[in-house]
Amino acid sequence: MDFKDHVSSIINNIGGSKNVINASHCVTRLRLVLVDESLINKEALEENELVKGTFSVNGQFQVIIGPGLVEKVYNEFVNQTGTEEVSKDEIKKITSEKGNIIQKGVRVLADIFIPILPAIVAAGLLLGLNNLLANSGIFYDKKSLLDVYTGWTGFAEFINVIANTAFTFLPVLIAWSAAKKFGGNPLLGIVLGLLLVHPSLMSAYAYAENPSEVEYWSLFGWDIAKIGYQGQVLPVIFATWVLTWSEKRLKSFIPDNLQMLFVAPISLVFAGLLTFGVIGPITMTGSNWITDGILYLFEVSPAFAGGVYGFISGPLVITGMHHIFLGVNLQMAGTLGYVTLWPIGETVTLAQGAAALTMFFILKQNQKLKGVSLTATLSAWLGVTEPAIYGINLRFRYPFIAVMVGSAFGSAYLAAQGVKATSVGVGGVLSFLSVYPEHWSVYFIGMAITFIITVTLTFGFFKSNLFKADKTIEKKTEDKGKKSLELKTLSKNV
Repeated sequence: MDFKDHVSSIINNIGGSKNVINASHCVTRLRLVLVDESLINKEALEENELVKGTFSVNGQFQVIIGPGLVEKVYNEFVNQTGTEEVSKDEIKKITSEKGNIIQKGVRVLADIFIPILPAIVAAGLLLGLNNLLANSGIFYDKKSLLDVYTGWTGFAEFINVIANTAFTFLPVLIAWSAAKKFGGNPLLGIVLGLLLVHPSLMSAYAYAENPSEVEYWSLFGWDIAKIGYQGQVLPVIFATWVLTWSEKRLKSFIPDNLQMLFVAPISLVFAGLLTFGVIGPITMTGSNWITDGILYLFEVSPAFAGGVYGFISGPLVITGMHHIFLGVNLQMAGTLGYVTLWPIGETVTLAQGAAALTMFFILKQNQKLKGVSLTATLSAWLGVTEPAIYGINLRFRYPFIAVMVGSAFGSAYLAAQGVKATSVGVGGVLSFLSVYPEHWSVYFIGMAITFIITVTLTFGFFKSNLFKADKTIEKKTEDKGKKSLELKTLSKNV
């Protein structure tokens, strides 16, 4: 079969072109909205050489193709089906009404945080680079690189300014992204974000140290504290929702020729008053309670808290709930200057790749699944775990359980050792760059613990009879692999 035939096979096995409502794609997956998902032939679909795995979530049927190739498959898919092309954001809007209130809330957070992640990850890596240059004992005994090569001091200071910019103006990034998500004017979101970190306000950090020194606006007998919201997440999201809500309401009755004069000023004043007077104080208190509560758990029993977090990290990725903890990490980075959850939870990325790599050696006959497992391993260790999760580990179940246990032990060790990172960084094998250099040795040990346990358990589960159903699946895939090889040999001989 050539490339076009493979795409035709995908179309046939999802119920034909008439079963497709909309199609989009992300970095690794086709994202499809179908009329009837019961028409899908998953078994035949996953035998396709282009397909690394499939799953359905939030009203979308997603076909894992892999980075790079997915765009070519998508273009041919649209060409053959005549399906309406939509963006990833548009297809999310189409399916946004599906799911319960928690699922909808998680999707909102994901849609706000994901667009600003490149800036946050870049900041984390640059902070890590600055720490690499400025921390003593990494390359020289009791000296840093800057102590030995003083000419690099200016460069390190410059890198530090760039790295800190994303966190200094974090409310601006969040407000811009939230305004886009809520259907408002992103530029007004930027103005609101800048308002919340205005230099004339007492910074949130200074207020935390000396709350008695705060000044107030007196508005008709209503005293409003002049406090900034540096490093905050929830107050900015709620404030932006109020801004976009007021903007939409005003546009509904103000004539078009007068909207430029009245909509933006009134929306900003209304949202600003509510934020500084009501929304901000309540949500900032709630945000700080969440952060303090998590830190308290890790102080009382760090190994237990880390183990639980590592154990649930894999399932959280499947449900999308991990985006909630992304918000907590951003809150930590903005208010504390470091994060604890992100480096502790990164064990799951390594474990997904380790389990997929182990399956590469277990799946001896099925060449397609061996190829999927190898490419999924590389993808996971570069920070993209979906091919490993849906293409291999969840399909056979016992590798995924091994991932959960391996991550739990690795995360428990990292939490007990108090590992911290500068920020949310890039996932996979390069994740250590965002970890403070003094924690590198501990971090590598925790990752080694995760790898060894995950590989050992995956092999152990394979050899045991604990997962008979999964071994039946594996036997079927091996039989198909044998038959496919026999047919190819016969065809070649003929």
